[in-house]
Parts: sequence; C-alpha cells; structure tokens
Amino acid sequence: MKILDIPQSGKRDLNVSQDGPFGQFSRSQGRVANPRTASQMSVRAILGRVAASWRALQEVQRAAWMAAAKEAKSNSRLGQSGALSGFQLFAKINCTLAQFGQEQVDTPPAHPQFPDLAPTGLVITNTSGTIAVKLTCPADPGENTIVRGSAPLSQGRGTCRDFRILGTCPAAVAGSADITTLYTARYGVPPIGKKVYVRVNQFVDGWEDLPVSFWAIVPASA
Repeated sequence: MKILDIPQSGKRDLNVSQDGPFGQFSRSQGRVANPRTASQMSVRAILGRVAASWRALQEVQRAAWMAAAKEAKSNSRLGQSGALSGFQLFAKINCTLAQFGQEQVDTPPAHPQFPDLAPTGLVITNTSGTIAVKLTCPADPGENTIVRGSAPLSQGRGTCRDFRILGTCPAAVAGSADITTLYTARYGVPPIGKKVYVRVNQFVDGWEDLPVSFWAIVPASA
C-alpha cells in the first residue's frame, strides 16, 4: 500500500516499509524464503570464513580496519549514509575477494582509481532459434569486471532492482563479450519478447565501483 509519511525503510512490528518506483509503500511482512540454494550456501560459507579471519586478527590489525572504515561510506538509504565499522569494511573487501577466487587481506587496501568500464551496452540476437547474449565491449574488460543479471522480465518493465552475480566478464572478441553461458547457467534461455537486464561494475583489491545497467529485449528468430 502506498503511503504518505516521513521517509521510512525496514521492518516495524509486522509491517515493512520501503521505497518503490512510484513512492514509499508499506506491506505486511512475509515469510522469509530459505531454499538453501548452492549460491546461498556458498555466500554464507564465505562470510563464515571471513568472520573467523576477523576474529583471528591481532588488535592492532583490527584498529587499522576501524580507522580505514571511517573514510568508507555505506550505500545510500533514504538519502543517508554513514561510516562503516571496521568489521563491515573487512567483510566488504574480503567477501568480494573470496567470491572471485582471490586471497583475503589482513591490511585495508587503499581505495583504487578505477579505469573506464569496458562494457557499453547489451545486445541479444536470435539466429535461427539460437539466442546469444553479448555485452558490447570496445575495450578489453580485463579479469575484474563483474556481471550481474536478473531473471527475464516483461518488456513493459522500466526498472529492475533484483540482480544476482553471474560471474566475471569474459574476454571480448571483435568488440563483444559473450555472456550467454553465464546468463543461461543462472536463468536458462530467455524467452522471445522478454526483457533482460544486466549490471556491470569493476572490483580492484576488493573495492567495487558504481554499477552500470543495460537491458535488451529478446528478438524473434531472424
């Protein structure tokens, strides 16, 4: 139900408030699903290892993370953000590193200068029933470009907020990076007429830059 009230976000008693595309709304709290998918369990295992690593640090190391966290801001929520705690920054950096097969760090890395993002668009083709999903990449995406995607949506949808990690962007060939395998491994082959959203960004030393979203509609067979 849409509401007119002071900005609110989160759970209060049996109601949940959040921001939507047409303003603030409130809904009854639903039952939290816990299907224990492989991806869920992988993320939980990573967080468990990172938390154990935090507890194993020396106090002087934790102090360094606490000091560095004062300069790191949380994601904006209702137009507000604040400094992270030392553990939050430690987990943010090391969970990202572990997610993509890199070694954890005990010392907070300096915030990097990110290069320009290689992908500039999304193109979906349908050649005799074979659907291909590709990112337009005039430049080399390197090994640190993260690709996230959403399940196929109605082409009438103008926004998407539900993205899941698909993997890292493969090397570009002739200006295109083929992410068909990444996408279909998570969501299957997208149906004709559906809209596909992807979101890409880079990570360096565990830090991530701001994501950029692209979309395309699955065409009929050519």
